[in-house]
Parts: sequence; C-alpha cells; structure tokens
Amino acid sequence: MFQSKINGKNFEVNSSDDQFTINGKSFEWDLSKISDGNFHILHQNKSYRAEVVKADYATKTFQLKINNKLHTVEVKDKFDLLLEKMGMSGGSSNKVNNIKAPMPGLVIDMKVKVGDAVKAGDPLLILEAMKMENEIRSVNKGIIKEIFVKEGAAVEKGAILFSVEN
Repeated sequence: MFQSKINGKNFEVNSSDDQFTINGKSFEWDLSKISDGNFHILHQNKSYRAEVVKADYATKTFQLKINNKLHTVEVKDKFDLLLEKMGMSGGSSNKVNNIKAPMPGLVIDMKVKVGDAVKAGDPLLILEAMKMENEIRSVNKGIIKEIFVKEGAAVEKGAILFSVEN
C-alpha cells in the first residue's frame, strides 16, 4: 500500500498480482512503454500519452505530462507512512545543520566520513532498530562537518549523529 498526492488530491493505492485498487476501487489499465520516460495508457477505452518530465527519487516527487497536461505526483510508501505515524517524517526540504537519530538503535554501517559532500537523499548510515535496518539519509546538501557516532554505537532517539555545513 502507498499513498499518492496528485495535484494536491490524496489517493490510496494498493497492488497485488497485477491488480490495482485506488481508494478501494478496482483500477484496470494497459500500460505500454514507448521509449525511456514515455508511455501509452489505455483506461476505460480511452487513450492517454504519458511522459515522465521530472523524477526526484529522494523526495519521491514526480512531474508527469499526461495528454500535454502537467501533473505533480508525490508518493509515500509503507515505510514513509509508518515513520509519519510514529511522528518521524522521512524527508524535509528545510536546511538542517544537525542530523539526529529518528529512533533509538544500533549504528551498523557508516556511509560517509568527515569532509564528504552530500546531497538531499544521500545515505549517511544504517541504523538497526526494532530488528529492521533503517537507512538514515541526508535531508539537504552540504559537507559532513563532524560525525558524533561510530559503527557499533547504540544511540537514543534525538541523538545528534552528524553536523552538516550548508
């Protein structure tokens, strides 16, 4: 299950075995790839031409042109929804100087070192929490100024992990 916001309107999408439901209603379509980023869609005996204009995988935001009309699509998968439900939004467009642990856990893999340049969405470290590996990502671009934890360290929720110079 994931949620999608298209031009400001929310949709709940479920998929299983090549079958989709949108807001609980069955959605049947035929999708054919024409070329990279260009598709032909048949839905309810109507033909649509779709083009992926822009794809930002870090923020899960996409711009699609369907029959020459531009649409902005924001996607939240089950992990984004879980973090949101727990009060820990996954991404933010705000500039942040300190990256904090969103939950208590164990640092199992460091992905950066002091002096590394990062951009929004880049992986910084892997934090094991509740028997799950969680990739902690940068929320903005900058240079890793200081690292406050080491591999193998246990951290509490809210502990400062990195300082990023914007």
